[in-house]
Amino acid sequence: MHYRTEIDGLRALAVLPVIAYHAGLAGFSGGFVGVDIFFVISGYLITSILLDELKNQSFTLLGFYERRIRRILPALFLVLAVTTVAAWWLLLPHELTAFGRSLMAVSVFASNILFWKESDYFATESEFIPLLHTWSLAVEEQYYVIFPLLLAFLWKFGRRPIGWVLGGLTLLGLVTCEWLWRVDAGANFYLLPSRFWELLLGALAALYLNKQTPFQGWIASVLAALGLVLILGSIIFLNTSLPFPSRYALFPTLGATLIILFAAPTNFIGRLLAFKPLVLIGLISYSAYLWHQPLLVFARLQPYLEPNLGLMTAMAFSSLLLAWLSWRYVERPFRHKQTLTRPQIFSLAGLGSLLFLGLGYELAQAN
Repeated sequence: MHYRTEIDGLRALAVLPVIAYHAGLAGFSGGFVGVDIFFVISGYLITSILLDELKNQSFTLLGFYERRIRRILPALFLVLAVTTVAAWWLLLPHELTAFGRSLMAVSVFASNILFWKESDYFATESEFIPLLHTWSLAVEEQYYVIFPLLLAFLWKFGRRPIGWVLGGLTLLGLVTCEWLWRVDAGANFYLLPSRFWELLLGALAALYLNKQTPFQGWIASVLAALGLVLILGSIIFLNTSLPFPSRYALFPTLGATLIILFAAPTNFIGRLLAFKPLVLIGLISYSAYLWHQPLLVFARLQPYLEPNLGLMTAMAFSSLLLAWLSWRYVERPFRHKQTLTRPQIFSLAGLGSLLFLGLGYELAQAN
């Protein structure tokens, strides 16, 4: 799989609206769809790597999960550590108890289940939950417990059955979320059954590009531009009064899929998304996503300044600065096997998870 700068540009289009939405900036009423765009990107990137490995007969589950650990846990552990210290100083006893529960849930990638039981993502009180945003990490990791095994099994039968099965599951997931928002809106928002189809859209794009040469010329330009319009329209016009995810989630997810399929250095959208500042934000987007929610929450909770628009904007920019630092000095070093061997990275992952699990338990029981 070759590196595509336009995908990092697309990552920037995903993370910036999420940060702006949580900061309460005007014009981003649908900024929460950035998470859905992330799901499509993740499905595309991970499936592309898996397909290449399956084709080269180099796929192993240990190798897959080693990559996930190196990608996800170092920056996550850093943010959890800093957030825990800040929570200890700033949260009231009952808030610290709730934080302890969320810290435990994050440690086992089950925070989406906890927040389904305890929190409405779109309610005002969600602005005071430091780890609320980790629900999406939990959804992804739950998905990646199942998906590599499914893809490896389907690979034995050829590409066409893979396409049919993944396509069928995508439709099933869309139908599920369209039904579930009428039954349990919280479960529909937080839980995997209503979300996996968004990752599968990216997987289908990866399957197509792994075998086919996409359209070129004006057709690709028009379709990539349509994708950008769908994304921008979703960010600007969708809002919390609409059921989500539902058929409305097709706008940002299909937009992201079109950009993945058709944006290229040969057309305007590809060159636009390859704009260096966008690419840089895309590179640090994971860390930016991790940092932004705790910063905004603790800024609202501090007793000395009114949490006005200026303060929220400053916290949004601060999340990008911290993101660059953690990307440069934490994310990048841990991705290289020269930094830590496979046994070391698995051992540290286990110890770190147990540490935060125990710390969360202590905080949850202390008050």
